[in-house]
Amino acid sequence: MTDNKKIKVTVWNEYSDEQKTPEVKLAYPDGLHTAIADFLNRDSEITAVVSLIGDPEQGLTEQVLNNTDVLIWWAHCHHNAIQDHLVQRVVNRVQQGMGAIFLHSAHLAKPFKNLLGTSGCLGWREAKEKSHVWTVTPSHPIAHNIPMQFLLENEEMYSEPFGVPEPETTVFISWFEGGNVFRSGLAYQRDNGRIFYFQPGHETHPNYYNPVVQQIIVNAVKWARPLVPIEPRDVPWMDPLEKIGNS
Repeated sequence: MTDNKKIKVTVWNEYSDEQKTPEVKLAYPDGLHTAIADFLNRDSEITAVVSLIGDPEQGLTEQVLNNTDVLIWWAHCHHNAIQDHLVQRVVNRVQQGMGAIFLHSAHLAKPFKNLLGTSGCLGWREAKEKSHVWTVTPSHPIAHNIPMQFLLENEEMYSEPFGVPEPETTVFISWFEGGNVFRSGLAYQRDNGRIFYFQPGHETHPNYYNPVVQQIIVNAVKWARPLVPIEPRDVPWMDPLEKIGNS
């Protein structure tokens, strides 16, 4: 994509009944997808829209994905409800070059597990714990202008072991008040597409209003933007460039 073109982001969310309870609405009155899209749209290089599981084709139509440079995925309780042909549509698009950012409980999302080839399983606990997030690779673009350590006063605890392949880069590691640690910011590449997993973002804790969390997601969008035109990939016959043997 060209440098003078805005990055087109789609924020995908379940927004199911449990995300409309009073406790969740107190944290995110219009849904956390709206909160994420709002701060992304304040950046002059980004334009963000939302797509929900209740939309046509579960919010994953070809039109939606064809107009997406970076897909942000938040999910919680309905991972298995996503139809497999739509999962494959997302996977294909990432492999072709679309960026993908999986937030919080999207570690169990079908596209995430399909792209990484592992379970995505981890330990967890809901106890409104403090979380210290450490920047362990400050040279990575996603860590640009991010402090070496920042505090989230309340967050759901995620713990190692985390069932993912070794990342290309571990950007952040979190320590929780109960003593657990977690690789909370992981960067991957699959074919032409870049992938980032970021742990903070439980639906009852308003951490998507935290300016450091917002900056990390903005940085991740800019890092994950397509580096080549997003096109279908094939397996072409290759003519030899030089004479082979006696042929």
